[in-house]
Amino acid sequence: MQSTNPAVTQPASAIPGEASAIREGCLEFLVFGLKEARCCIFAGSFMAVLVISNWIPLGPVPRYDFILLAAIAIQIALLAGKVESKAEACTLCLFHIIGLCLELFKTHPSVNSWSYPEDAWSKLGTVPLYSGFMYAAVASYMCQAWRIFDMKLIHYPPRWLTIALCLAIYGNFFANHFVRDARLVLIPLVLIIFARTKVCFTVWKNRERHMPLVMAFFLVGFFIWVAENISTFFGAWVYPEQVSEWKVVTWQKVSSWFLLVIISSVIVADLKHWREDRAANRQESLLPDSIGDVERIR
Repeated sequence: MQSTNPAVTQPASAIPGEASAIREGCLEFLVFGLKEARCCIFAGSFMAVLVISNWIPLGPVPRYDFILLAAIAIQIALLAGKVESKAEACTLCLFHIIGLCLELFKTHPSVNSWSYPEDAWSKLGTVPLYSGFMYAAVASYMCQAWRIFDMKLIHYPPRWLTIALCLAIYGNFFANHFVRDARLVLIPLVLIIFARTKVCFTVWKNRERHMPLVMAFFLVGFFIWVAENISTFFGAWVYPEQVSEWKVVTWQKVSSWFLLVIISSVIVADLKHWREDRAANRQESLLPDSIGDVERIR
């Protein structure tokens, strides 16, 4: 007689389902990793240039200038291959300006937060122009991830509030050299403002995932800190404590990158929302206002 005891039959039938779920999860994680690599196409290429510039003969060309020319070539190739759109390229230009202003201040001898010790033809004061591409690399990742993962933001704060927060964060990067660092106030503000905000993304099979936006900020900031350690190891720039010998970048920089990622994310998100609103308004303006308009269109 066949047993009908569920305690006997359930584990055997559950194994295939569990194995299938594990296999699906592994495949989804693999696809996620491949898409993340795709999002980092500019940042990864730029990092490769930083590394190989230490090992290849450059002749009379200063290394910083070689990095700048290579970064420009990568950007042109991505535009020509339609990996990045013109609108995204304009967003990256904005990050060049934001980054350059911060770099000029932070590398000034009176501040000396970090430095670029090598000579270059393309230096503006104390800053090689390639440094703007480091900030653009973060923005490039944001733009690519938004498109590739079909990202959406739920319970996103009002635009005026996010812009005010960004201005306060950016201003603190300058003001903390003259007054008390406000990040102990800014970070709790971030947690409050984005407490309900989630980022939704799709990895594959139209299966939507989501996570708190603040967690996404932290994860991106942490991996930028990892990339920063690699960059300083290969001499992209030097912190004062690394002049005599390379050392791991202090953990405090994770909070700096966390805040900088917020600026990057808000700019990318608000610009995309603004473009979508403008496109929607333009579409509405093209719609006929009355039956008479419909007849004239016919």
